[in-house]
Amino acid sequence: MNINDLFLCPICRNIPLSERESFLNGLNYHLKTYKKGAFIARQEDPVEALYLLLSGSVKTEMISDAGTVLNIEIIKAPKPLAPAFLFAENNRFPVDVIALEACEVVFLPKKSVMLQLSSNEAFLRGYMAFNSNRTNFLSERIKLLSIKTIKGKLAQYILSRARGNYFTFEINQTQLAEYFGIARPSLARSLSEMLEDKIITFKKNEGEILNMNALKELVVS
Repeated sequence: MNINDLFLCPICRNIPLSERESFLNGLNYHLKTYKKGAFIARQEDPVEALYLLLSGSVKTEMISDAGTVLNIEIIKAPKPLAPAFLFAENNRFPVDVIALEACEVVFLPKKSVMLQLSSNEAFLRGYMAFNSNRTNFLSERIKLLSIKTIKGKLAQYILSRARGNYFTFEINQTQLAEYFGIARPSLARSLSEMLEDKIITFKKNEGEILNMNALKELVVS
């Protein structure tokens, strides 16, 4: 691991080059590696440090009181994991965090993070911006959960990622099915029907919206 990869992470990337050495010197960090399938954190574990995923990817799952597993998201490095909960009154992981491949995670103790937040404006801005942007993700996730049909979920997912009439899936169909909490064949069938109805085109994780009105109608139908 190159510790300077830490500056590729959204909350650290805007720290000026001239300040990075002193920033690292002010951190009492340690690194841990995880194999595929390992739990990096479990739901209800206390968040006592800032977790920075430097390499690899993870999935997050939430288990309801009824025992139902809800797939929340897939996170690819470099990204922080649950940074908002570090300073929460109930500072516990809301999800299980599971390695999808070999991963490296850097742990920054809460005391070190507090010191840097109070002394490094770029780090403070990055930390606040990332946590604010997470609110948008949670809003989208709640909206997806409220949509009952698979086509509706697909339509909302596409619309949230569209740039003009073009969109890209950052994850494969198996992962997307897990994200929606449905079987992959059901997802593939709904996607095929949207192609047949000429609402979208789609190939190799990239697509184009052909009928924007029809796509929006799927969300509310």
